[in-house]
Amino acid sequence: MSDLPERLSLREVGPRDGLQNEDPVSTAAKVALIDTLSATGVGRIEAVSFVHPKAIPQMADAAEVWAAITPNPDVRYSALVPNLRGAQRALAAGFAEIEVVVSASDTHNRKNLNRSTDESLDDIAAIVDLVHDQGATCQVIVATAWGCPYEGDVPVERVVSVASRAMRDGADSLAYGDTTGMATPTRVINLVGETRSAHPDVPLLLHFHNTRGTGLANVLAALQLGVSEFDASVGGLGGCPYAPGATGNIATEELVHMVEDMGVATGVDLEAMIAAAAEAERIVGRTLSSQVLRAGPRTRTIG
Repeated sequence: MSDLPERLSLREVGPRDGLQNEDPVSTAAKVALIDTLSATGVGRIEAVSFVHPKAIPQMADAAEVWAAITPNPDVRYSALVPNLRGAQRALAAGFAEIEVVVSASDTHNRKNLNRSTDESLDDIAAIVDLVHDQGATCQVIVATAWGCPYEGDVPVERVVSVASRAMRDGADSLAYGDTTGMATPTRVINLVGETRSAHPDVPLLLHFHNTRGTGLANVLAALQLGVSEFDASVGGLGGCPYAPGATGNIATEELVHMVEDMGVATGVDLEAMIAAAAEAERIVGRTLSSQVLRAGPRTRTIG
């Protein structure tokens, strides 16, 4: 395992990707969760999404949440946007890091954004220009990178083509989303390999779901290829409203527990993150999927 990265950059996505899949919770609860996560040592937090409230009512109070949190100067906060209007709102709220999403699957993109993939890519070009004009950065997230619930497998060539268009239009970095939890280690290796061949120097972040139990195995496969940026969600919150059954991101505390034991630093205080997962569980009012939340770290003893 000596070829693994020495350190990971984790982006905590529970406040956005997690809570958008739950029954709406109060603005105060969202703020409290973000502030708790900000004190765990995690370096990046996806705080909110600026999306139309009719599409995702759980994020209707995005501006209010952002205005009420207590920012930690050691944490980078970002907002997800679906279109140009969302980007304008995020920038007006003061975000310096914007994420915009497009699906490699045309069918999923139409379900998610009510437009074709090509139409979204045209919009993204304008979003990138706007974001850069405001002195902010823009990451393009390619969703359904390892499969679509409507179309099935998405060819690697299609995913890389969508990513390449985004990079040509000026995206600062690239992320791949396993929106439906269809990735397996071999598929991760194939897509990362083809992407590195096409864009060897582009920062790459991976976002895995644990829908079919392969989330951490996919992380390990990516680590062995040198990928060092990952999304994770406190307690395993999350999923995709437009991908039936695709609930459950990889849990932040489970990822930290695994990689720290392998000698890969995260900067995250594991006990603090487990406590944050317990808070998230209380907020949503249901048992979350995280096994590390249930059992604690392997070093915890009885008595």
